[in-house]
Amino acid sequence: MYREQLTWLQNWAQRPKHKPLIIRGARQVGKSTLVNLFAQQSGLELVLLNFERNPEYAQVFTSKDPAQAVNMLALLFNQSITPGKSLLFLDEIQAQPAVLGALRYFYEEMPDLHIIAAGSLLDFELASPSFSMPVGRISYLHMGAMNFTEFLVAVGKDKLAQFVKTWQVGMVIPPVLHTELMQWLRRHMAVGGMPEAVAAFAQSGSYQVCEEIKQDLLATFTDDFAKYAKANDQELIRTVFRKVPAVLGQKIKYVDMYRERKAADVAQVIEQLCQARVITKVTHTAANGLPLSAEENPSFFKLLFLDAGLVSSVLNLSYQALQAEDLMLVNAGALAEQYVGQALLNSLEAHEHPYIHYWAREQRSSSAEVDFVIACERHVVPVEVKAGKSGSLKSLHLFLKEKPSPLAVRFNADLPSVLEGVHPLDNGQTKNYVLLSLPLYLAGECRRVVVAYDSCQYPASG
Repeated sequence: MYREQLTWLQNWAQRPKHKPLIIRGARQVGKSTLVNLFAQQSGLELVLLNFERNPEYAQVFTSKDPAQAVNMLALLFNQSITPGKSLLFLDEIQAQPAVLGALRYFYEEMPDLHIIAAGSLLDFELASPSFSMPVGRISYLHMGAMNFTEFLVAVGKDKLAQFVKTWQVGMVIPPVLHTELMQWLRRHMAVGGMPEAVAAFAQSGSYQVCEEIKQDLLATFTDDFAKYAKANDQELIRTVFRKVPAVLGQKIKYVDMYRERKAADVAQVIEQLCQARVITKVTHTAANGLPLSAEENPSFFKLLFLDAGLVSSVLNLSYQALQAEDLMLVNAGALAEQYVGQALLNSLEAHEHPYIHYWAREQRSSSAEVDFVIACERHVVPVEVKAGKSGSLKSLHLFLKEKPSPLAVRFNADLPSVLEGVHPLDNGQTKNYVLLSLPLYLAGECRRVVVAYDSCQYPASG
């Protein structure tokens, strides 16, 4: 199935000196399939080393001599390995992570050879490596579940996908097309973006088959917990893992996640699940300027799950339930917030580590919270997920008054619109602002749409 990372891989492969590449992402998001598809499309001869099945292959890399290693692999696989024509794929690299340390020598001495490494739970090894990482001599590609346009392509709706990917502010979306896109979004949120489930839906059209696959995937994640948890912590991890979909959109309090365990234990489990890429923190930031991480407070955070389709499964939300209710109201709007957050994460550049923030002010008389805050080139942009035209935007307007940002985004189930307004400030002056209201199915295009609108219509500051 088509993945947008293919374009990034093609650009990586065409660089005169491409560094060995490590693909990072949760289990079953399609890392190995992506590499195989890339090899086919680029005409590179694939040489696959699976270190989980054949851990002895790691011996080839102990010499730290790339030429010797390539010659040895050519003998083992009985095929020529030629820089510029071959792709060396080091799969399940987490089983022999020390091999990653040898990649520095390939970059220095054999930069024309295409090398890609991937593996499940790889981030655990990268977080505290027991070997010397080749800093500055490797590249990373971060991969999540399939996004909405990839889902559309998978089910044969290429033209709808192209429309979404090229939509700009000012382009009219006829109500009939809007209804069609919202319908496919409901299907996407029910099926999710895990490639196996999407492939099954594309082939059968059966939500029941998809549900069985998703339940198997959830069980697989649970089985993985044994690999990175002590025996007495496995139940804690399972409980926290299943709890996350129920607390989406809420500031995390450790006591609410597992009342019978110490906060430090729950905090450690959350970090482990983040390293496994099955959840992501949405961290609080003061959002006074860029970079957003400069003013973040890691003590305050919300959580996102890996995939909205898996959230639907954990919460027992069927496609029929998503059809019957306003998407913005399902699970008190948490599912829509999950979808938008996931889309914003997946729309980051492939080489960027996935991160996302929110803003809140907790004061007894005037508390406020904005669902997400993102960076769009020169602007800090607040993002709210609200129901209908009448959804309250009090927090969003408070943010616009207090912060330098002149631009905000609201996602809902309505047609797109642009509101230009003026805020009176406490010092007697005024501040112009623009509110882009976009339908949910454009969440993955948010950064592109905002940047294009800003460059064309919003005057540069100063």
